Amino acid sequence: MTGVCGCCGALRPRYKRLVDNIFPEDPEDGLVKTNMEKLTFYALSAPEKLDRIGAYLSERLIRDVGRHRYGYVCIAMEALDQLLMACHCQSINLFVESFLKMVAKLLESEKSNLQILGTNSFVKFANIEEDTPSYHRSYDFFVSRFSEMCHSSHDELEIRTKIRMSGIKGLQGVVRKTVNDELQANIWDPQHMDKIVPSLLFNLQHAEEAESRSPSPLQATEKEKESPTELAERCLRELLGRAAYGNIKNAIKPVLIHLDNHSLWEPKTFAIRCFKIIMYSIQPQHSHLVIQQLLGHLDANSKSAATVRAGIVEVLSEAAVIAASGSVGPTVLEVFNTLLRQLRLSIDYELTGSYDCAVVSTKIIKEHEERMFQEAVIKTTGSFASTLPTYQRSEVMLFIMSKVPLPSLHHAIDAGKAGENRNRLTQIMLLKSLLQVSTGFQCSNMLTALPSSFLDRLLSAALMEDADLRLFVLEILISFIDRHGNRPKFSTISTINDISVLKLKVDKCSRQDTVFMKKHSQQLYRHIYLTSKEESNVQPHYEALYSMLALISIELANEEVVVDLIRLVLAVQVLETRQKEAPYLLPEDVFVEMPRLTKSLDHLVPEVFFRQSKISEVLGGSGYNSDRLSTPYIPQLTDEDRLSKRKSIGETISLQVEVESRNSPEKEERAPAEEITYETLKKAIVDSVAVEEQERERRRLVVEKFQKAPFEEIAAHCGARASLLQSKLNQIFEITIRPPPSPSGTITAAYGQPQNHSIPVYEMKFPDLCVY
Repeated sequence: MTGVCGCCGALRPRYKRLVDNIFPEDPEDGLVKTNMEKLTFYALSAPEKLDRIGAYLSERLIRDVGRHRYGYVCIAMEALDQLLMACHCQSINLFVESFLKMVAKLLESEKSNLQILGTNSFVKFANIEEDTPSYHRSYDFFVSRFSEMCHSSHDELEIRTKIRMSGIKGLQGVVRKTVNDELQANIWDPQHMDKIVPSLLFNLQHAEEAESRSPSPLQATEKEKESPTELAERCLRELLGRAAYGNIKNAIKPVLIHLDNHSLWEPKTFAIRCFKIIMYSIQPQHSHLVIQQLLGHLDANSKSAATVRAGIVEVLSEAAVIAASGSVGPTVLEVFNTLLRQLRLSIDYELTGSYDCAVVSTKIIKEHEERMFQEAVIKTTGSFASTLPTYQRSEVMLFIMSKVPLPSLHHAIDAGKAGENRNRLTQIMLLKSLLQVSTGFQCSNMLTALPSSFLDRLLSAALMEDADLRLFVLEILISFIDRHGNRPKFSTISTINDISVLKLKVDKCSRQDTVFMKKHSQQLYRHIYLTSKEESNVQPHYEALYSMLALISIELANEEVVVDLIRLVLAVQVLETRQKEAPYLLPEDVFVEMPRLTKSLDHLVPEVFFRQSKISEVLGGSGYNSDRLSTPYIPQLTDEDRLSKRKSIGETISLQVEVESRNSPEKEERAPAEEITYETLKKAIVDSVAVEEQERERRRLVVEKFQKAPFEEIAAHCGARASLLQSKLNQIFEITIRPPPSPSGTITAAYGQPQNHSIPVYEMKFPDLCVY
């Protein structure tokens, strides 16, 4: 029988004999290297046998696993690894199928060491670049199994850590093997991403476990020092770095779901960390896709708790800072529209106490949490705007201002007590958002920075009854005007004799700024004047007004603006030179918590007020034309002012005449000013429109006459007008050369003789400039 068996053994296929020879009698001796070299040479010489070699090795390995002969299992896997590294023939695909079958068998084992062994072999295989494509290979089992290993809950910490790290390495191998091969299974499909991404995030989430273990640094190698957290982060970065434009959504959606399922938005620390990894890993041109995913998720959670929504918004803010300039994408206004919509919803939640007005909500809405969410939205709005170029930032500011509910000619506001509260909160939040966007805004051309459509609505809000709203408007205007960072130097109101100590940054007023002031200066002055007269103003309002006047005089001042500003100050009486007789009127004593200002100012002497004559003298000495300084400043009332929520703008304007006459230091007699009411203004507007229409019609007739009338008629008309002009000039010359009459009515010459004739016009000597 022995001879028969030996004879049968000799008749076995050569590849089987070569495979059997690599296994020693004692598995502890390891792989027989000389026989392994013979097997490798045979596989390279006869590549058609490679698939049979793989199948036989797989058969032996499965048998050894079932018999718990783990030493031979390790030898079989080592032989497979060497054959994979050496062979790159066309028949490698059939061999790979046997190899993956053996790896799967190891991963199915309950033994952790076999799982780790199978993972290591798979990682080696993943790093091999195959020469021939595979159309039918599937990695679904490996994605599922490696993801399961990433969530290992083994009792022993060290073994649990090793299993989790093996699972992460396995997922990394799957990604490397399939991500760039279009013929392989699409790893970016949701069915795979929904397993890979949460597994990596799970290990990122449990950083403290990795820190609690690990040997001393002297004993551990570099690989042993690596924790599942670090490995998971590196794998996630590699995955996202390989993501193309169409795959970003499938990669980000599992992150959002994981954060929802594990309630990780509320502490928000881990969520911010995750999206920082994402934003720094993906290609910069894809950043706006992540932003859009977050915005969509914010809308989907519009009825979630305020802390959840605030966490999403905080992540948005951090992501916007990391995103490259302009990467918010083509729908910039949609981003801000979403944020402002969430802001309005939060205001409604705060006022109604419910997420759904129709149904009584079981959720308890906490007002302070909604306020926290609103502040987070405002901060995020500013973060987004800081990444935009100047022209898009201007569009965003126009967009936000258009959303502010104002009592204007074209905008209706909510009525009733609830409507007033909603309007006020909406106005405050939107103006705070606008202030965030305008902070740090740099624009050399004020005409483009403050177009009429934007400035009109903004200044309309400056006349509201609410003191907070007025202060926000002043701060927004200051942020636009202050283009050289001089605002901090005027933060407190004080008297400064030498402004050089402030070291102001001043540039010459540009042509664009001059055009802007010619177009809008009177509008600005009027609102500054009316705002300064509000009784509800407090110290911050006057400090903001002081800063605005100072910044206008620095940033936008030419000769005409300087004179107009002084006229405005004369009308407002911002008090200045009072050190000697009335120190309690100085800014340092007025703008404090407990001012020493007396209740009545009627007894004050004229010397403590601005003196127009002195100012005119100083301006004239500096080369300024101070003629217009004698004309008192009177603001013009508009329909927008009338429709604002202030109680009586008309009263403020009519009272200004009395203020002028009482506070003026010159005791000149002035004719009583006509009382300005709404009816007189309306009549003036209507009359001016009629006059303009008549003038336009007259010009049209003149043009038509010169185009169609005969030449003789035009010549006769011009001749008649020339004769009329000559007669008028003769009359003027007669009056000019005639001496003033004496008390007796006759002109007396030097010798006492009456002189009744005058020098003829043709004998007079005219200056050269008067001769035509």
